Amino acid sequence: MSENSLPPSQTSASPWGDDVDVTADLDLGFDGAEDVLRIWRRGMAPDPDMTVSQWADQHRWLSSLSAEPGRYSTARTPYLREIMDALSTGHPAQRISFMKAAQVGATEAGNNWIGYVIHHAPGPMLAVMPSIELAKRTSRGRIDPLIADSPALRERVKPARSRDAGNSMLSKEFPGGILVLTGANSAASLRSMPARYIFLDEVDGYKPSVEEEGDPVTLAEARTTTFSHRRKVFMVSTPTIRGLSRIEREYEASDQRRYFVPCPHCGAMQWLQFDRLRWAKGQPDTAAYHCEACERPIAEHHKTQMLEQGEWRATAASADPHSIGFHISALYSPLGWKSWAEIARGWLAAQGSEEMLRVARNTLLGETWVESGDAPEWQRLADRREVFAATVPRLGLFLTAGADVQKDRIEVDVWAWGRGLESWLVEHIVIPGGPDDPACWDKLTTLLGRTWVHESGAVMQLSKLAIDTGYEAPAVYAWSRAVGYGQATPIKGVESFNRPTPVSGPTFVDATIGGKRLRRGARLWTIAVSTFKAETYRFLRLERPSDEDRVVGVCDAPGTIHLPSWADTEWLKQLVAEQLVTVRNKRGFGHQEWQKMRERNEALDARVYARAAAWILGADRWDEATWRSLEAQAGVQTKVIAAPEVAIPAAPTAGAVQTPRRRRTGAVRPSYMR
Repeated sequence: MSENSLPPSQTSASPWGDDVDVTADLDLGFDGAEDVLRIWRRGMAPDPDMTVSQWADQHRWLSSLSAEPGRYSTARTPYLREIMDALSTGHPAQRISFMKAAQVGATEAGNNWIGYVIHHAPGPMLAVMPSIELAKRTSRGRIDPLIADSPALRERVKPARSRDAGNSMLSKEFPGGILVLTGANSAASLRSMPARYIFLDEVDGYKPSVEEEGDPVTLAEARTTTFSHRRKVFMVSTPTIRGLSRIEREYEASDQRRYFVPCPHCGAMQWLQFDRLRWAKGQPDTAAYHCEACERPIAEHHKTQMLEQGEWRATAASADPHSIGFHISALYSPLGWKSWAEIARGWLAAQGSEEMLRVARNTLLGETWVESGDAPEWQRLADRREVFAATVPRLGLFLTAGADVQKDRIEVDVWAWGRGLESWLVEHIVIPGGPDDPACWDKLTTLLGRTWVHESGAVMQLSKLAIDTGYEAPAVYAWSRAVGYGQATPIKGVESFNRPTPVSGPTFVDATIGGKRLRRGARLWTIAVSTFKAETYRFLRLERPSDEDRVVGVCDAPGTIHLPSWADTEWLKQLVAEQLVTVRNKRGFGHQEWQKMRERNEALDARVYARAAAWILGADRWDEATWRSLEAQAGVQTKVIAAPEVAIPAAPTAGAVQTPRRRRTGAVRPSYMR
């Protein structure tokens, strides 16, 4: 019934009783009882049946700083419509997961949901980012513009400068609810409030456990318990590593929806797969998608129509009827965003680098990366042993060593390194006695001054020796401090794939030297042994040319590992003694870890430490001039096999897969030969 159709008696009656004058004693700022009734009836009326996509099309405005400023249009990214509508209060889904590539509009979908909640379906909402710092940046860069540029939201969220506005950087109050932004690294924030709505952004960037209180996703979801069937949990992320990826686990537990689009030639419905994107060799600009039904190439200008006519289809049965999942790759990116040619260029540019391939698979395909954890057979390594022409072969340009401290001995492996991290095992040394024997440390000190003969006749010393502190750390610190940190580097290994760099440090730690405890008395480097073990096994699987095909002075494939003929069976078995496995706890959360397949693994550990020593020296970051200087000292000249020609644009294209430039800290120009 409309306001104008009410009988006069109802129009003037008070909802609190016939003999109560609602305006007699209260200064409500209204013109009369009719205004009070109008507002009261508005509050009692059910919310209009509106979806998130409808709200966005009507009320969302993008700021002038956006790539496409103006009114938001769901038609620009049709594949987001069903995802956003599943977040609407009228949809039965309670858990929505979205595993996606980069630059497909997922963040804006989440922002639309936030705006919808503030304006249309108020309630307590928790938005979780990987860290508090990122939550602050999101608030400033995305949430504040979202509110400022949408009139419907400006009415409900007061400016932060207002007195008692309830609007701070990490908290936005509005009539009927509150939006709290926090980081997955803060257990206190995740426990702070009950929430009907939870937005978990980039969940694969969360730590496995937050402040030793458990999985941050589980902690956050526990906040929705009191809301039962009315809750909504939205998980979004670009995936990372197979077995560790939270978003992949959520997607695989759902109904696994994919976006099917029609072929413009034959009309066959299909979801876009990377292996059907094809281009002429060395010409990524010719990239076109080939229909799986008629095999005809589809030009990219057809994409707009294909997206408009697309539909989400479930490809699996979900164990939980209230859990649905969506997956999409960058192949669906609208015209003007990420083109098929850019995807082809990014994929070609990543060839030859495992790190870049991992980034490409995650950000372009929206798929997890499978770590290379299968150990090569030791028999195959035995068959590949070589007879070196000299102690240090011609292409070896500097030496590092890794020392593994055991109870009754110290085992040391000396490795020579060349361009592209090609390496040769130079010597395996066992020093008896252990860390309690001063003579053992004296022999290790002598090793620092030893020399090895290069094939050119030059004499080489160790550039750096990395020694593990996992056993008898005080003794290692004391010896390293005594001989100096120029050649001896104490290291601590951690089992982690998610560190931003495989080696970090040095940090200063307390150490007991000569019976006295010295504050910050030792320098320690931390290394991600998981990363270097995976790299070692990947290098061991590289094929190398036969002796007949090898060209003198030409480097083998980057990373090739050369093993000498004197390497015995026991050492080879130690080198491949571990296997990368996925371990799951009772709740189903998995993590990858290296497990021993046999008791002894000193050869693998020593190799990892020697590799870390090369990284600390800066070998991963040396420029051409540094390598030329090393060759001049050795009296050799090398040639590198040219990589396949790849057409790369002169200037970086928006969204192209790139790796950040590393700082040159620690990348020194050595003089290791005399």
